[in-house]
Amino acid sequence: MMKKAVILLATGFEEIEAVTVVDILRRAGMDVISAGLDSNSITGSHEITVATERKISGLKPDFDAVIIPGGAAGALHLHNSSEVNGFIKAMASKGALVAGICAAPSVVMAPIGLLDNKNATCYPGCQIDFGKSTRYKNKAVVADGNIITSQGPGTAIEFAFAIVEKLIGRETVKKLKKDTLMD
Repeated sequence: MMKKAVILLATGFEEIEAVTVVDILRRAGMDVISAGLDSNSITGSHEITVATERKISGLKPDFDAVIIPGGAAGALHLHNSSEVNGFIKAMASKGALVAGICAAPSVVMAPIGLLDNKNATCYPGCQIDFGKSTRYKNKAVVADGNIITSQGPGTAIEFAFAIVEKLIGRETVKKLKKDTLMD
C-alpha cells in the first residue's frame, strides 16, 4: 500500500526544507500532501509562496508520517497552534513517523514532549530549548524510533532520504540517490 505523508506549512517556513522533502518523497512513490496553517497559499521565509492542497484545520491523523519544516517564524506559528500540537501528538501516539528539521525539533516537537528521552538534532544552537532528557546529537540527521530530526536547509535531502528509508526501505533510497546523482 502507498505510504501517505503530510507536511505542515505556516508563514515563514523554510522553503528548501519543505519543497525538497516533498519532491524526494513523491519520487519515492509516496502520497504527500501539504497543509497550510491559515490558508492554501503560504509564503515562506524567502518570500516564495506555495499553494497547499488543504488547510491544517480538520486534518485527521490517518497518515504514515507528518513532516515539520523549520524556518523560525514558520515553526513558531505551528507551535502556537493548539490544533497543530494536537494533530502531531495524535500522529505520534498512533506510532506514525514524526519528522522535524531545523527549528521544528526545538520549537514544535520538544515543547509537546516528543523528544523526551530521545536522541535528536536541530539547527545548531536551537538545542538550548530541548528538555533535559533529550540527548542532542550534532549530526545532519538523527533517527530514534518514530522520530527523525535534522539540522537545516543543507541537510534536507539527507533528511528526506531518512524518511523514505524508514517508511519504504533502503533499496528505494539507493535508487533515488542514483536517479538524483547523490551516489
